[in-house]
Amino acid sequence: MQEFFIALPVLLLSMVAHEYAHGYAALKQGDPTAALRGRLTLNPLRHIDPFLTVLMPLMLFLASGGRVVFGGAKPVPVDPRNYRNYKRGDVIVSLAGIAVNLALFVACLVLSVAVGLLGKAVGGGGGALQIVQRMFTWGVWLNLLLAFFNLIPVPPLDGSHVLYHVLPGRWAARYRTLGRYGFLVLLLLVFAAPGVLYTLLTPAFALQQIACEVMVPHAIGPIPVCRL
Repeated sequence: MQEFFIALPVLLLSMVAHEYAHGYAALKQGDPTAALRGRLTLNPLRHIDPFLTVLMPLMLFLASGGRVVFGGAKPVPVDPRNYRNYKRGDVIVSLAGIAVNLALFVACLVLSVAVGLLGKAVGGGGGALQIVQRMFTWGVWLNLLLAFFNLIPVPPLDGSHVLYHVLPGRWAARYRTLGRYGFLVLLLLVFAAPGVLYTLLTPAFALQQIACEVMVPHAIGPIPVCRL
């Protein structure tokens, strides 16, 4: 539970930034829906969904012993009919959140090392700096998880929008209808087929290992995510 509450602020920031990126990209592609509905904001209260943002991450964290933590913010409303170019706009808007999470992954990695260097410079840094560093190391893992989980091509995840535009017309239409069962498929992946989920998240685990090799030499306290 202590680790959950250390990770929670960066989890909220990462999910809110992900949704903001969708809304901002949609606006740039010609769709003002998110802005008109007050969702083009970094205020977390505008993006919190009681189940996706709070209950699901907590349940998964507890059920997995801290090995699986993900959730979601309330999806930002977009209207693809407003995009100047439907296909291009849909792909850009779908990948915008993933791009932001990858940018936050890099930022958290750099900040984790910076806090470690500061802590060692002042003689260990004390408990406060250790907690801050652990929060950033959680940010490294959570942003990788959010980025590559959302790339899974299961509707309505972001990756499904990209695959949709690659498939032939008839297959694409049938594929999109799977969206009504998408949440059920994701739950089955998490609880009934974790091996499949871990395989799909292989790039995230590979990048996490590289990140740990960078962070561990600069650690001023335990780094739980590097025991994954």
